[in-house]
Amino acid sequence: MPIVANVRENFLFFPLLSRAREMHCKGEGKKWYHSKFSPGLARRSCTGHGGDSIHARYPKADDFNMVTDCLWGFDLGGTKIEGIVLAPGPGGEVLARKRIPTEGDRGYGHVLKQITGLLESMIADTGISPKSIGMGTPGTLDPHTGLLRGSNSQHLNHRPLNRDLEDRLGIPVWIENDANCLALAESESGAAAGLEPGPRVVFGMILGTGVGGGIVVDGKLLSGNHGIAGEWGHNFLDESGGPCYCGRSGCVETILSGPALERHYRSLTGNRQTLEQVSRLSESGDANAQKTITRLVRYFGKGVANVINLLDPDVIVIGGGVGKVKILYSRGIEEAAKYVFAPRLNCRIVPPELGDSAGVFGAAYLNRNGQPA
Repeated sequence: MPIVANVRENFLFFPLLSRAREMHCKGEGKKWYHSKFSPGLARRSCTGHGGDSIHARYPKADDFNMVTDCLWGFDLGGTKIEGIVLAPGPGGEVLARKRIPTEGDRGYGHVLKQITGLLESMIADTGISPKSIGMGTPGTLDPHTGLLRGSNSQHLNHRPLNRDLEDRLGIPVWIENDANCLALAESESGAAAGLEPGPRVVFGMILGTGVGGGIVVDGKLLSGNHGIAGEWGHNFLDESGGPCYCGRSGCVETILSGPALERHYRSLTGNRQTLEQVSRLSESGDANAQKTITRLVRYFGKGVANVINLLDPDVIVIGGGVGKVKILYSRGIEEAAKYVFAPRLNCRIVPPELGDSAGVFGAAYLNRNGQPA
């Protein structure tokens, strides 16, 4: 029997919650539930199940549907899998959050077990079971074949991750790539959420180990016919970037990704430095570091201008390690303005507010966002 279906049928698994459901069906749910739990917030911290600590909040019975309407999200990364449970409604409170190692080196089947185990442990810790889950992944789920592709976690490529998880869990699983989850999260509750006037078109940009992007229009993800809407990282930028793993040459990713910039600095000096170190060296006057950052600024301007000319977004939110280079929000914007086909650049280019949390929040929001366009 699928995991979630099994949990829902097994009253012994959650005696209090199951009894509450039983009484609720008879019209006595609120009264019985309040006799068992404080009307205020009851909180606990617990560990175990092989993951980091989790902070769980028991739901109030005032809104009994919260038990099933909570938003469940999972961020499947190369080194960790993070899960979150959000209360329903705008600005939903974080009810639970937990991380475990991905252990992708042990193969695809093991990763499925890790995801299943994390879900089971969060159900056990919170006493809540999901109606559906959202998941952010590296790579893209091909809408025509149902197979994941373009993932830097090679064990996921050419696998029907969505179908395999739905078969195991017995509930709908919404899957989008991590850049789309970033765009959705920053649009709903991050950097783009509080801007006035409210933006209609948000481009979520990842500049990190890789380069990617996601598009949100009127609060909905735009996925596209091939599932690649927003994937600007493999557009051509300049031949100086050299070969890309995708088989092409001069892609945006070969110039603007963190590893590409670190390689450029190493080609000038013979020294290995992280991008963060290169940025600090540039600020202290290191000539070769300044050349590297100047290269970043110049090609950032050209690459972002291409996005703006094609999409004309109201806001661009830059996630990833490269997005932490502060000069992008001054000189980088000035450089982009040179190549935008407009008399002035009105698009706001801003850092993220949710940081590393954007992926898992965006995954949770997939449950109410529904099938992307």
